[in-house]
Amino acid sequence: MQVLTSVAEVRAARGAVTGSVGLVATMGALHEGHLTLVRRAREANDCVFVSIFVNPRQFGPNEDFAAYPRDTQRDLELLQAEGVEYVFMPSVEAVYPEGFGTSVDVGPIAEPLEGTHRPGHFFGVATVVLKLLNIVQPTRAYFGRKDAQQLAVIRGMVRDLDVNVEIVPVDTVREPGGLAMSSRNAYLSPAERKAALGLWNALSLAREMWTRGARDAEAFRRRMRELIEEEELARVDYVSVADPVTLREVERIQGPVLVSLAVRIGRTRLIDNVTLGE
Repeated sequence: MQVLTSVAEVRAARGAVTGSVGLVATMGALHEGHLTLVRRAREANDCVFVSIFVNPRQFGPNEDFAAYPRDTQRDLELLQAEGVEYVFMPSVEAVYPEGFGTSVDVGPIAEPLEGTHRPGHFFGVATVVLKLLNIVQPTRAYFGRKDAQQLAVIRGMVRDLDVNVEIVPVDTVREPGGLAMSSRNAYLSPAERKAALGLWNALSLAREMWTRGARDAEAFRRRMRELIEEEELARVDYVSVADPVTLREVERIQGPVLVSLAVRIGRTRLIDNVTLGE
């Protein structure tokens, strides 16, 4: 496994690959969710690149960029064990050199949900992902469904800008009890980890309501919020029942919907989702 730190090194390595290439873009602090993406890439491609880059441009001024978990040695050991050929670990200066001034505006799909609560977040996400796709030139790139809006943003960007890559979504990997795996779970105390199960409990309630025939979207939002707020450590940012393509809120469920939520457990902000009616 080779660790590359510059754009020139990545392009030289990519130029030597004759078969298909899979890319998994990460911010490190790898867990089983990331490794599932890597395995999917490993199964379908001749060569796998993984990027590890904590992207400052997707963090707001009061968010956790400085404190975001980092464990480079462990990350590299995990990727070595998975048979990854190349790891791209650039500095901030390598990705955003002096004078860098471009950002990617992906339009209305970035405005609701995370866009409302984290203004500018998707400018940073779309910009760094487009850079990585241009640098690595993968055949396929793998993203988790846990970050549903991010996945929608990236799919829209790739479509609109004619980027020659297949975006492969991968199902959310969960801990026992249903908590979606996230690098930010490392922030949770034992009591907070127990409280965080409320996210999955609320999504499970939505599935039950849908199975029983409920279709009033506002009833879903109300019942889910009430269930989460029974936990005193939880503060709800949003509960959404929206069209899975446009992310516009719906009043009545008449086809597939994305049910998503963002909840603060203590000082840690967690997101999760399920799609109903697929």
